[in-house]
Amino acid sequence: HEVDLPLAGDFQIANALVSAGLAISTGTPAAKALMALEKLKGAPGRLDLVGTTSHGAPVYVDYAHKPDALENVLASVRPFTTGRVIVVFGCGGDRDRGKRPIMGEIATRLADVVIVTDDNPRSEVPETIRAAILAAAPGAIEIGDRRKAIHEAVAMLHAGDTLIVAGKGHEEGQTIGAETLHFSDHEEVRAALQERAA
Repeated sequence: HEVDLPLAGDFQIANALVSAGLAISTGTPAAKALMALEKLKGAPGRLDLVGTTSHGAPVYVDYAHKPDALENVLASVRPFTTGRVIVVFGCGGDRDRGKRPIMGEIATRLADVVIVTDDNPRSEVPETIRAAILAAAPGAIEIGDRRKAIHEAVAMLHAGDTLIVAGKGHEEGQTIGAETLHFSDHEEVRAALQERAA
């Protein structure tokens, strides 16, 4: 059977095949289970295609906020990208400080353009968080304001490029100090794409 899975990424393929296998093992006819895969929708914020530029460059939002998740999402889009892989990401404050340089190294190794930004700095100084990432990410661009980082990344897209905005996924807030402000990567990507198209 040939199946046209409407989701990108090896992890999506693996999850879809496990789902089909479970359905078949519980009595669903194989043809029906496999046909159903063609109608799957991904989880919000998991390699979620938010839009494309007029040149067809896709922009994804992904929840990847740990090293293995960032590595998986960047590796997943590489085979489909003929131009540059661009990533915007940061690391949360008051959380695992050891992952910051690891994520910087992963981003630099797997993406062609890396933009390091803020992602829920909480009670930490945002510049300190970014500095820990940048120490392992030579050549990365630092733009603390997440909104500006997303808009800059969308503005630099060319035909064949892919942009991943990682870290927040489905979340709709940016926690700074004790305050959580409304912020959605999805909304900012859509606004940046509209701004670019104008």
